[in-house]
Amino acid sequence: MSARLRRRRRADPGAEVDAIAGVTERLAVLLAAGVPAANAWRYVSIGPRAEPAPGRAGRERHAHVDEPVEPSPDECILAAAEAAAAAGDDVVEAIERARAEQPGAAPTWAVLAAAWSVAAEAGAPLAASLRSLALVLRDEAQLRRDVGTALAGPAASARLVSALPVVALGFGSLLGFDTVGVLVGNPLGLACLALGVLFLWAGARWNRRLARSASVSRADAGLELELLAIAMSSGASVDRSRDLARRAMRRHLSLGGGDNAVDGVVELAARAGAPVAELLRAEAFRVRRAARTEGESRAAALGVRLMLPLGLCVLPAFVLLGVAPLMISVVTGTLGGAM
Repeated sequence: MSARLRRRRRADPGAEVDAIAGVTERLAVLLAAGVPAANAWRYVSIGPRAEPAPGRAGRERHAHVDEPVEPSPDECILAAAEAAAAAGDDVVEAIERARAEQPGAAPTWAVLAAAWSVAAEAGAPLAASLRSLALVLRDEAQLRRDVGTALAGPAASARLVSALPVVALGFGSLLGFDTVGVLVGNPLGLACLALGVLFLWAGARWNRRLARSASVSRADAGLELELLAIAMSSGASVDRSRDLARRAMRRHLSLGGGDNAVDGVVELAARAGAPVAELLRAEAFRVRRAARTEGESRAAALGVRLMLPLGLCVLPAFVLLGVAPLMISVVTGTLGGAM
């Protein structure tokens, strides 16, 4: 993955999911309009885009039109799917092969591959299935953006506080104390330097781990329910639909499935005589809302949890790198002057 693409994904946590959602929506519209799947993939791959293509958003807009541009990993996957559809081959297999060859591609391609495979095997209408999946992906993209916004303040505060030991070190030098000389030329100062750097490193790692755990989100939240709804919209039985959904999740997402909510929804539909697919989609929506609330709660709690590395790592580093050298310089200077 290029450094530019990594910066783009950090700047907009929902960009990669939103881009795949855009591809899915365009496929759904084209298929609903009667465009064959082979042509639909070709139009999505080369047609005008209302939003940046996956992985391409960070490129320079003013680049010369004749300048050769290496395709992004996500564009390679689009090209592989287009070629497979044009040749009449399995699009899902092509996506999986391209994902294996392009480790920098968006992981959300696996969700699209799983939905496409379930719809194709069950004989479900692809356009309606992809339209439903696009809504799922848009929800996930918005969740990532909301969580990223909530994390921005605590993360910026953590970075600012982590810089305090270095600021204190420079401030001591500006006051005329040889704090740098003490840290590198005095045995006690060397010990303070080693311990201070160790505390800073531990605090930075701790901060990153807390932020990473708070920003974790699941594109597969409620996915088994969605896949089951796609399969059942073709008229397939519950057992066959569940088998297709679970096989797709194991194959493309390395998840075993087994959502306990499925049994309750199926039993409710049987008792009430209601359409199972619609109830499954409603339950999937509820699961996604619960995952969104959980993610926002983790982000809100991050500001409190960051107090732990601040108190246990950053403040000791501040004392060791900023205060201790100052005190050692004053004491050695006083003793030297007295002698």
